[in-house]
Order: sequence, then structure tokens, then C-alpha cells
Amino acid sequence: MKTTSDCIGIREYLLRRGLHPHRETATHGMFLSPLREERTPSFSVRYDKGLWYDFGLDEGGTLLQLVMRLEGCGMAEAIRHLRKEAANEVPFQPLPTASPREDSPLRILSVGTIRHPALIGYLRERGIDPTVAGALCREVHYAVGERRFFAIGFRNDAGGWELRSPQFKGSSAPKTITTFDRHGDTALLFEGFFDLLSYLTLQHEPEPAVDTAVLNSVVNLPRALPFLARHATIHAFLDNDEAGRLTLERLRSALPDATVIDRAESYRTHKDLNESLRSSAKVSRTPRRRGRKL
Repeated sequence: MKTTSDCIGIREYLLRRGLHPHRETATHGMFLSPLREERTPSFSVRYDKGLWYDFGLDEGGTLLQLVMRLEGCGMAEAIRHLRKEAANEVPFQPLPTASPREDSPLRILSVGTIRHPALIGYLRERGIDPTVAGALCREVHYAVGERRFFAIGFRNDAGGWELRSPQFKGSSAPKTITTFDRHGDTALLFEGFFDLLSYLTLQHEPEPAVDTAVLNSVVNLPRALPFLARHATIHAFLDNDEAGRLTLERLRSALPDATVIDRAESYRTHKDLNESLRSSAKVSRTPRRRGRKL
């Protein structure tokens, strides 16, 4: 009879969920907690013992207990889940033997349909319809030095990739804008591709129906100007921060004949469109409390 020892280890399990250690040795790693939102890693994992401890929750246990906690299931189902994970051949990050060079180039290993549960869960956590993301994005496996990772990838006009996962925000070379040319006189402008995915999710559209530009970084605005200059009206969905405001001013200054509409007015209380989408999704999922009977 098989036991949980026939299943994958705790480190590989976390990696397959898209969780990567912020610092680690051969026997221990510190992660962002998969049980709650946090910015400072406080989820301690002992690789050699197969144990975890969440300092923020004052809770810990075995890998089996972690799966039961994350999946909301019993022991038998958790064991089946781990065996299924062990049967799936997914590239993962090897244990560290030496510190990777910070200047190691990012290498794309493979590109395919978004299938990994960790990435689908990440999309849903950010309020994105996985069907929308599947139409425009890919699951990208890549390496930095000897370490392997995977993320949601969004391709730019030069063939580079914007890469996002719960633990990583970066890109492969070359880095530039992404455009969708529908040959119209109106254009949409987004700072990042998650804002575009948020817009499409809200509109219930699988892909842009009108001309669209994604900067992939506000520093790329000059590269987008030739495309945007062809349009009489530009709807700008930029971030509500200093960089977003400066980008809007520069856009209006560079294209004085165009009507530039600041669509960030509709989500002014949020950092960006995706944060607004996530906030509205949380509100819609909150059950209404019944009033007290008199």
C-alpha cells in the first residue's frame, strides 16, 4: 500500500503551486504564506523534515496537513491529490547548490496553453477570467541560471514576454509594447497586461475589439506614440500614481490633436484597474447579512 512518502516533497509541491522561496538553504526555505496575503515572507518550510510553519497564523504541520488546509478536504482526498501531483511531470526549481548570479539572463524554455492549477488560481485570485487570459496569454516555462520557473506570459510586438506569477514580475528580452491593430480611429491604452485582462473580463470579451496598446512599462510611451498618433480618440487606463499621471500628461502633450480621455477617473480610489476589479469581485462574493427580526 502506498503512503504519503510516495508523493512529492513539500518544496516541490509549493513550487508547483507557483510559490518560490525568497531565501533558502538546502534544508530550509522562507516563502510568502499560501494561506493568507502578505508581503514579508513568514512561511517557514523544512525540506529535510517535510514540515511547515506559518508565523503569522501560529500554525504548522506536515505537507498532508497543508494540502488539507489549502484544498479544504480530508486526509484520503489530500493523499490522492499529492499522488496526482507526483504523477505530473512539471519542470521545477532544483535545490540550491550555489547562489545564482544576479545577472544571469532569463531563458525561455517552452510556451504553451495555460494549464497549471497554480497559474489558473493566480488569475482567479486577481479577478481575471481564465478564458480571457487563455486567449491572449500563454504558460511560459523559463530558467534563470540553473533554476527553472513558470509564469503567465504576455507577448510583446518584438517577441519578448511579460511574465507574471504570484512570486515574480519581470520580462524577457527584447522588451517593448504590445499592440492590437483593428484599423479603427479609437484606441485603448493600458499600462500593463493585467489591466487589459481586467478590462476584457469586465467587458466579457475574449480579446480587444478596438485598437489597443499595452505599454508593458510607462517608459515605453515613446514607442507607442506612432501607433497612438493614428487615432482621434484615446482612452487611457493608467495607474493612479505619479508615474501614471506623468504618462497621461506626456501623452496629451505629444498628441495635442487627439482627444485623450482619462479612464482612471472611474477607479480613482484604487491603484489601477485590476485592483478595482478585485475589489468589486470581493464585494460581490460577500454574503449579505440578514437583518435582525423585530
